Amino acid sequence: MSGKRRQAGEKDGGSKKGRRQVKAELSAALGLQAGREEATRAWEKREVAQCGSVVLDPVPFQHCIIHSFIENSEFLDGLKEELLALSFHEKSNDLYKFQQSEDLKSRKEPHISALRHVLFVDFRQWLSEVTHVELDTTVDISCAQYNYTDTLLCHDDELEGRRFAFILYLVPDWCEADGGTLDLYSTDDRTQPGSIVKSLVPSWNTLVFFEVSPISFHQVSEVLSEDKCRLSVSGWFHGSSLERPPRYLDPPPIRNPHLPRDHEILYEWINPVYLSFEYQSQIQEEFEDSSEILLKDFLKEEKFSAICEALETHNINCELLGPPNRRCYKRANGELPEVLSACMDLLRSEAFFLLLSNLTGLKLHFLAPDNDDSDEGESSSKDNSRPSAQGVEQGASSAQLEGDKVPTCTGDLRLWEHGHYTMIHDNDPERQEFALDLFLFCGCEGQYIQTLMAL
Repeated sequence: MSGKRRQAGEKDGGSKKGRRQVKAELSAALGLQAGREEATRAWEKREVAQCGSVVLDPVPFQHCIIHSFIENSEFLDGLKEELLALSFHEKSNDLYKFQQSEDLKSRKEPHISALRHVLFVDFRQWLSEVTHVELDTTVDISCAQYNYTDTLLCHDDELEGRRFAFILYLVPDWCEADGGTLDLYSTDDRTQPGSIVKSLVPSWNTLVFFEVSPISFHQVSEVLSEDKCRLSVSGWFHGSSLERPPRYLDPPPIRNPHLPRDHEILYEWINPVYLSFEYQSQIQEEFEDSSEILLKDFLKEEKFSAICEALETHNINCELLGPPNRRCYKRANGELPEVLSACMDLLRSEAFFLLLSNLTGLKLHFLAPDNDDSDEGESSSKDNSRPSAQGVEQGASSAQLEGDKVPTCTGDLRLWEHGHYTMIHDNDPERQEFALDLFLFCGCEGQYIQTLMAL
């Protein structure tokens, strides 16, 4: 009997010993009173300071880098093994593309649990003392993998309750050429992001945290390494949010009515197959089903070749458009080569508005039937009664007499390079009304004309 008790005691003792070994300890530098006081002073005065392995910097917004964040480095090997064994789910939209784990708050793995304790208790206390911010017990935490071509575009992290963001890197040897840097943006007087002023290269066992604010714009640059994984644990400490100024809204784009060009411009530019009433009916049916369509070889071959040649041989002046939390691409400005200018005139012409009406069923011209009229029955779609481009000559003033709203458009020539993008925002001015987006891809890599038709 005593032997059984001794055996049970040995088993229990071994289990407890195993649990004691799985313990994360903060860097000894964070426990030094002098270092903590210096960090507190620097944070309060918004000054640059280095306190051992802790580096504080207020530019472009307050952030801190802590090297050798976990004291016992062997713990991190076990942590990494547990993290990589988790199930990851792809997250992808116009803002980001990467792999993310489930919430780590409920995971029972020993190393993950130990990391959670050191972040939620020990580090949260240090962070609160240094920044003089009272933090809630609520902490969001998850694991992310960024692999080749993964990225997270410019954003500010602001969401109700988020006060500090943190990232703990568990990466192999990493350099700037591998991509995946944490890029910090400057802001203008409207709190809109400007340019990248600082790029932080991930490194093993380094934790970065920053204050979430109206100016905390940052991004994870595209990972360029094909064989390295940017593994990190990240999340937010919660507290009272900082006051946010009114959000800046882009000014509405300048829109113009169509240009008075008759049907001859269509015969000059458009592939004749798209001028066939029968083919237009087929296209319209497909567009009405899917709300989008790709029309190949849309322009005549000689016109398309002339456009590509002009784009390749002319030095077109361009401007980089932002702000980067909304868009990043080049737009042509100034005078365009003659063939490009003529192509823009085509897309803005009255005849082209009517052609788009026939292709989509949308009322982009006063001669086009109302949407309700086009749904009267199958017979109406087969009788070739759809308005022709020739009709624009005789009825140019009819719209004025009938009081119809004249559709307008705006458009530009965009030149795209690697890393350029656009993002959709609910409060974008061009999204506040019904519109038809038209993209004419010019064949030259990275270049196309975009025209937006507002209904």
